[in-house]
Amino acid sequence: VSGVFLAMYLKRQRLEKLIKSGVSDEELKKLMTEFVVSTQPNWWILGGSLVFVIFTLGVGILKVPFAQEIVFIGSMLIILFLMKKLITELPESSRFVVIGTAIVIFVFRAMPGPGPGLGWFDIDVLGFDQQFFSLLSLIASALTLVGIVIFRPFMANNSIARIIVILSIVGSILFLPSVGMYYGFHNWTASLTNGVVDARFIAIINTALESPLGQVAMIPLLAWIAKNAPRHLKATFFAIFASFTNLALSANALGTKYLNEIFTITREVKDKVTNAIVSSADYSELGILLIAVTLLTLLIPIIAVWIVQKSKFKTNE
Repeated sequence: VSGVFLAMYLKRQRLEKLIKSGVSDEELKKLMTEFVVSTQPNWWILGGSLVFVIFTLGVGILKVPFAQEIVFIGSMLIILFLMKKLITELPESSRFVVIGTAIVIFVFRAMPGPGPGLGWFDIDVLGFDQQFFSLLSLIASALTLVGIVIFRPFMANNSIARIIVILSIVGSILFLPSVGMYYGFHNWTASLTNGVVDARFIAIINTALESPLGQVAMIPLLAWIAKNAPRHLKATFFAIFASFTNLALSANALGTKYLNEIFTITREVKDKVTNAIVSSADYSELGILLIAVTLLTLLIPIIAVWIVQKSKFKTNE
C-alpha cells in the first residue's frame, strides 16, 4: 500500500517538474500516458491463489494428521502450477534462467536449522536471558538493512549461482561458533582474555557478521524479475516467485523437525505445583546436531548449484 502512495507522489512530482519546464499540454499528456499498460485479469492466477488460501486455511482448521507436510506439498503443487502459467509470458531462454535461479534460492533457504534445542542450551547452560536475546534481535534487524547496502556491489557483480555458493560457505563458517561454544570454546577464550571474549561477546560478534547476509540471496531474483518480467506482470511475478522461495521456509521447518526427531534434545521441565522434575535436560546430542546442520548448510546448496549449472536451467545472471 505504501508503494502505491509513493508512486502517486513521485508521479505528481514529475508532473509538476514538467509543467515548470514549459512542456505543452499535448506533450505532457503523451509523456504521462507513455508507460500506461492495459492489464487484463489472469483468472488462472487469481483462481489458483484462491485455491491456495482455501486449501491452507482448511487443512489448518481441520487439524488433520501430518498437516504440516500436507500444506507444504499442496502449496508447492499450487505454486508450481501458477509459476508454469506465468512463465509462458517469458521467452524460452528467460524461462530456464528464472527457474534455475528460483531452484537454487529455494534450496539455499530450505536448509534446516538446529531447532529450539540451541535456544534452550543458550539459556540453561550459557546463561543468556530475554534481555540479551532482544539485543541480538535488534542487532540482527538493524544490520540486515545495512547489509543490503553494503553488499550491493557484491550482488551486482556476481551471478546468483556464485552468490549462493559464497553464502553457503560463509553461513556454515558462521555456524562454527555455536558448535564451538557447545564444546566449551567460550571458556577457553574467556580464560585467555580475562573474561572479555565470553559466550555473550561471541554471540554478539557472530550475530553482527551473520545478519547482513540474511536477505542477500533473495535480492538478485527480485532484481531479475524487475528487469526482465513483462511490464504488465511484474507485480504478479514478484508475488508468485516470492511465494515459491518463501515456501522454502516451510521446508526449513520440516527439515528442522525431522532432524530433531533423529537427534533428541530435551529441556528440564518441572511440575508447577509440586516442583518435581517431569523431564530432565539432555543436551548430549546437540553437538552432533549442530555439526549436521553446518554440513547440510555447506554442502546441499553447493550441490544444487552444481546440478543446475550443468543443466539447461544454467544461470549466469
